[in-house]
Amino acid sequence: MNLAARPTFRFAPSPNGALHLGHAYSALMNQRLAGEAGGRLLLRIEDIDLTRCKPEFETAMREDLDWLGIAFSEEPRRQSKHLDDYADALAALEARGLVYPCHCRRAEIARSNCGLRDPDGAPLHRGRCVAVPAVEAGRRAAAGERSAMRLDVSRALSSLAAPLTWREFGEGARERIVAADPAAWGDVALRGRGQPANYHLAVVVDDALQEIGDVVRGRDLYAATSVHRLLQALLGLPEPRYRHHRLVLDANGDKMSKSASSTPLRVLREAGFAAGELRSALGFGATAASGLAVRFS
Repeated sequence: MNLAARPTFRFAPSPNGALHLGHAYSALMNQRLAGEAGGRLLLRIEDIDLTRCKPEFETAMREDLDWLGIAFSEEPRRQSKHLDDYADALAALEARGLVYPCHCRRAEIARSNCGLRDPDGAPLHRGRCVAVPAVEAGRRAAAGERSAMRLDVSRALSSLAAPLTWREFGEGARERIVAADPAAWGDVALRGRGQPANYHLAVVVDDALQEIGDVVRGRDLYAATSVHRLLQALLGLPEPRYRHHRLVLDANGDKMSKSASSTPLRVLREAGFAAGELRSALGFGATAASGLAVRFS
């Protein structure tokens, strides 16, 4: 794969709720950069969470994106149709002794780690289960206990020949080199209980298979790039360029999110806003925005 020869961008929402202004900004930013580069824009449906992701949410997302005027170069890649790709990547890491089963509950991890948290605010897991004998892990599995699969970050980092970095452009044209810090995440889970893979593993596999040369996403995923660069290095995957853009804020000054029930695009449409007004309010057009105030982080 030669990422430099194929300028390819992607917008990758999860169909577990309605799109809001933050999603619109990210999709429009990808569209703009793909156009400026003469490249392709792909749609990825990140539906690996088979419990929360629903077909009706995907249908609604596609309608919102059509309304915004965002076109994609080909049919979307759906993670739920490519579970073998993630299983193969996990098996490759397991063959090198870089992952291990973990039966710990979130509360157990929180009690044992003196309140340490990863960049997302979750209890930090640091090798608590590495020393569990294989016989014990096998007994638990035979008894029907579901386990997560965690990356042994310390061992993984010691296997690398050089420190990890990534190329960060933000929303500009000037590149800067950022030192990655995967250890800040502890032994991150690559497969959860009852899930074929988690976000970190799936996203690096997808980006490589889709030949994504520029990963354009919100600043809330800036820290996660450290984990993604580690997985890319371990799996021998290409390194894309990264562009972490600013975030759209809600009325309380917080990042918009589905969990916070931020105003969906569909509601704005039903309130009478035109797609051109919304695009202009977000900085992607010339149409005057009537009454739609947008704030950024």
